[in-house]
Amino acid sequence: MHPVRRVAVAAVAALTLVAGCGGGEGSAPPVDVGPSDAPVTLRVLAGSELLDLEPVLADAGEATGVRIQLDPVGTLDGAQAVASGAVEADHDAIWFSSNRYLALQPGAQARLGTATDIMSSPVVLGLRRSVAERLGWVGRPVTWAEIAAAAGARRFTYGMTDPSASNSGFSAVVAVATALAGAGSALTLQQAESTVPALRDFFAAQTLSAGSSGFLQEAFVRRATGADPGEPVDGLINYESVLQGMNADGSLPEPLELIRPADGVVTAEYPFTVLAAAPPEARDAYRRLVEHLRTPDVQRAIAERTHRRPALPGVLPTPADTAVELPFPAQADVVDALLTSYFDKLRRPSRTIYVLDTSGSMNGDERIGALRRSLAGLAGADSSLTGQFRRFRGREQVTLLPFSSAPASPETFTVAEDDAGPDRQRIADAGAALQPGGGTAIYDSLREAYRIADEQIAADPDRFTSIVLMTDGENTSGTDLDGFRAFAGSRPAVPVFCVLFGESNAEEMEEVARLTGGRTFDARTAPLAEVFKEIRGYV
Repeated sequence: MHPVRRVAVAAVAALTLVAGCGGGEGSAPPVDVGPSDAPVTLRVLAGSELLDLEPVLADAGEATGVRIQLDPVGTLDGAQAVASGAVEADHDAIWFSSNRYLALQPGAQARLGTATDIMSSPVVLGLRRSVAERLGWVGRPVTWAEIAAAAGARRFTYGMTDPSASNSGFSAVVAVATALAGAGSALTLQQAESTVPALRDFFAAQTLSAGSSGFLQEAFVRRATGADPGEPVDGLINYESVLQGMNADGSLPEPLELIRPADGVVTAEYPFTVLAAAPPEARDAYRRLVEHLRTPDVQRAIAERTHRRPALPGVLPTPADTAVELPFPAQADVVDALLTSYFDKLRRPSRTIYVLDTSGSMNGDERIGALRRSLAGLAGADSSLTGQFRRFRGREQVTLLPFSSAPASPETFTVAEDDAGPDRQRIADAGAALQPGGGTAIYDSLREAYRIADEQIAADPDRFTSIVLMTDGENTSGTDLDGFRAFAGSRPAVPVFCVLFGESNAEEMEEVARLTGGRTFDARTAPLAEVFKEIRGYV
């Protein structure tokens, strides 16, 4: 273990995004957040939304002599790293939006040392002001039950993050289920199961999903301003701080009305937590850092820069409409049952067309072998904590469209709701049968994917629909990027999520993602299977 480093020369700290996603989560350069003569670096596994603390952390480094390096990670990925002990290999501390789910994982609690809350932000509903006025929700208390009833009647639409990838979506699922159960205590397994009909109504209005709060915010703004071809969405379930920031930055055509449900919320309290295995130098650096971050001036700076609430009482007035805190489930099986129900039964089912490069350059275990293993993992071979919630879901429609010099015949599978195993196995078998050979007709194959999507949407319109493109090279056959650009400009929105792999043209893939409202994911520096799992948060 080598997380705390003594340095003898001037250095800067890195707030480094984890390799994986282009466009914000995989290829960003380091960001300086420490003093030039800092004697200690504290390496922290953290939630990706903490990037907005960079100026505060830079000042903290100057004041305390502690450089901070944040390695962002998703909610369940972080919990898995802590529970398995993997985090101890190269980190001294963790800083997630919440430790509640982590505390339910066997063995995880013993790996944690002191935890100190730094700030907080409840997960709430933000609606376009005109929609909130139409619903009569301005200036009066509104409950989750009212919100669920209006959602079930499709009186508004909203976006929410994938609860297996982001804490804001995870907290929303827990909050809605707990409030609708009305028990006044931690949700039981039986109560969680009893809320399924009402939760199905609530999630019927979700029309936008994402794997991170930041991407969700960006997608909402792009749709609201017409920069993306998708239909505008009426609201977002997200952190209060994110919604307030959106109102403050002036990017929206109309402001969001924040609805803090009267029957309670789940709040992210951002506990900065030193690991039990951290060496004495790290524990001392942690102590100096949290003492500084909890001083009144720094707490005010955090609130001003990030719109999160101070953890220190009395720094700012308590908001008049502060909602009560809902109890978090006390057992992991309750939370796991909620997440499983969400994916397999509650949320609008998804439809994903996988456009898969099987050209000659894909030959070899590191390429076609990696693709086969990635599909097998999504089909159930990955038994990890994240794997069980990123696999192909009940009711999901999956189309595999291999391509080389031309698109091949597609295979479509619909995963059964109650017995998904056989359908997942059929997808894995189809992936195992993929054989490399031929050229690379990227854009002809994308056009074929859109033709398939048109047919599938016409037959069953009430699904999330997306396309995943995986290619390891440049286009060599058929339509070029200009031809696809003209084609995409006249089409209804279906986002394309592009996987950069091998020698794929990053610039062209970024353009495809931009044209369609998708994004790129980088599998050139991360395992392809991990990138395929990450994409599941967006489809």
